[in-house]
Amino acid sequence: FRLALIQLRVSAVKSDNLQRACELVREASAKGAKIVALPECFNSPYGTQYFKEYAEKIPGDSTQKLSEVAKECSIYLIGGSIPEEDGGKLYNTCTVFGPDGAMLAKHRKVHLFDIDIPGKIQFKESETLSPGNSFSMFDTSFCKVGLGICYDIRFAEMAQIYGQKGCQLLIYPGAFNLTTGPAHWELLQRGRAVDNQVYVATVSPARDEKASYVAWGHSTVVNPWGEVIAKAGAEETVVYTDIDLKKLAEIRQQIPILSQKRCDLYGVEMKK
Repeated sequence: FRLALIQLRVSAVKSDNLQRACELVREASAKGAKIVALPECFNSPYGTQYFKEYAEKIPGDSTQKLSEVAKECSIYLIGGSIPEEDGGKLYNTCTVFGPDGAMLAKHRKVHLFDIDIPGKIQFKESETLSPGNSFSMFDTSFCKVGLGICYDIRFAEMAQIYGQKGCQLLIYPGAFNLTTGPAHWELLQRGRAVDNQVYVATVSPARDEKASYVAWGHSTVVNPWGEVIAKAGAEETVVYTDIDLKKLAEIRQQIPILSQKRCDLYGVEMKK
C-alpha cells in the first residue's frame, strides 16, 4: 500500500494551516496514497507560548475537518498532532481517522520534550503540557499501526511494545530541531526499525527559518532492514513510498529475532 507523509509549512493562521493540510491530503489520495500522515503541531506554530492559544477540544474544528477529508478521500488519515484542551489541561495530541471518517485512535504525547543543551537549545514542554498515559495502536485493512509523537521515538521500550502487539508500521509525527535533527532524527528511526523489524515513518513540518522553533524537516520512511526508502528535504512537500509487507515477512524469516528473544532472562511489558 502507498503511504504519504505531508511535510506541511505551518503558519500562524490556523484556518490557513487546516485548508492547506486538507488540500495536500486530497493531492496525496489522488496519487494513490491509502494512509496519509500530517506533521506534529500541524495547525499551530510549535512552542510553549502557542499551545494554550491554539488549543481545541477533541472533537473540535480541526478534528472535524480531518474526519471529513478522510471520509471524502476514503483513506486512513493520521492527523499529525494539535494542542488539545481537556479538563483544564493541555496535551499534544494525535488523532487518526478511518475511510468512513470515524476516529480510530487518539494519542497524547507520552514523553514530554524537556531538554537543555547548553549553547544550543533549551525547551520545556512540561511548562504547559501534560503527558498522555497510554499506548495507541489502530488496525487498518493493510496492517496494524503504532503511534508516537516526536520525543516518544527516543524511548525504545515503547516501539518494542508496539512490535510485540503486532504493529508492522510505526508512525511518529515529530518536529526535531536544528541541533537534534542532524544528530539523531534518522539514527533513531533506523534503530527502531531494525530492533523491531518494522517500517518506521516520521513526519515533520517544513522548515521555517523565521519561526521561534525551527523544525529540521526531512520526513523519512525506513524499512525493516534499516534502509531509508524515502526522505524529504527541508521544504514543504509530500513524500510517497510503497510499504511492502512481504519484504517485512521475509526479513523476519531470515533473521528471526522476535522468536529468539530470551524471555526467560529479560522482558519489556505494557503496564496499562
